[in-house]
Amino acid sequence: MSTTWLVTGAHGLLGHEMLAELATDPDAEVTGLSRERLDITDPAAVRDAVRGHRVVVNCAAWTDVDGAERSEAASTAVNGTGVRHLARACADSGALLLHVSTDYVFPGDRRDPCPEDAPTAPVNAYGRGKLAGERAVAELLPHGGYVVRTAWLYGAHGRNFVSTMLELAARRETLDVVADQHGQPTWSRVLARRLAVLGRAALSGRAPAGTYHGTAAGHTTWYDLARETFRLAGLDPQRIRPVGSDKFPRPAARPAFGVLGHDNWARCGLPPLERWDDQLTAALAEPSFAALAAAARANLARLRT
Repeated sequence: MSTTWLVTGAHGLLGHEMLAELATDPDAEVTGLSRERLDITDPAAVRDAVRGHRVVVNCAAWTDVDGAERSEAASTAVNGTGVRHLARACADSGALLLHVSTDYVFPGDRRDPCPEDAPTAPVNAYGRGKLAGERAVAELLPHGGYVVRTAWLYGAHGRNFVSTMLELAARRETLDVVADQHGQPTWSRVLARRLAVLGRAALSGRAPAGTYHGTAAGHTTWYDLARETFRLAGLDPQRIRPVGSDKFPRPAARPAFGVLGHDNWARCGLPPLERWDDQLTAALAEPSFAALAAAARANLARLRT
C-alpha cells in the first residue's frame, strides 16, 4: 500500500533532495509544492494542501538570517506562524509532520554538543522565529510531530557556503574565512535521506515523536571547512586565511558553538549521520560540485597567465 507524502518548499536546497530521495521509493506517492504554489502563511491554502497526505515534510522556510533581523515579523510569519498552520492542519487530518529547524534556537555558548533537550535561548530573530515553529509542533502534534534540527546545510540546489567558496576561488587569490565559529556542515542529500527514513519509522511506530538533530557527526569551523573544500576540489588550501568574526560584522549575531548531540536517533534504532568530512568528500564528487571545482581551477589558471 502506498504512502502519500507532501513536501513543502520543494524547490529549495533541501526540498529538491527530498523529492529526489522519495522518488526512489516505489511505495511513495509524492506531492511537491514550491513557495510559489503554497504559501504556508495562508492557513486555508495549507489546510487544502495537507488534506489527503499521510506524511508532511516541511522544507519551507525563511532562510535569510540577516534579513530576519531586519524583518522579524515577516520571517516569523513563515518560520513560526506558518509552521503552526501546518501543525494544525496535520493535527486535524491525522498526518505526521516532519519539520526542519535549526541549531540557531540555542545560544551557542557551550563547549560540548547540545543535546536535544538542552535549554533554548536564540540570539537572533531567525532563531526566535524557528523556535516559535518548534513550539507549535510540540503543542499541536505531541504524538505526530517531529522536529529535525540541522545546521550549515549545503547542496547543489541553492546558494550555500561550499558553492560560494568554489565560486570565489575562481576570482580571488586569497579568501578570509571566520575561524572562531564551530558547527557541523551537513549535505542536503544526506539529510533528505534521513528524513525519509524517519518518516517511514514514524509510520511504523518505531520512531517516537519529538526532536532529533539532523547534523553531521564531528564538527569544524568555517575556516577549516573552506580549507577542506579547496583541498578536495584540487585547490590550494593555503589560499584560505583565518580571521575572527569581528572582521565580518553582520546584522544578526551567530552562535559561536552550534554543535548538536545526536542521542535521540537511538530511540528509533538509527545511528547519527555520517561525519562532516565524509559527507563533503562524497558531495564534491557529484557532478554539480565537480563542475564548480573545475571552473574554479580553469578560471584561476587564466587569471595567473
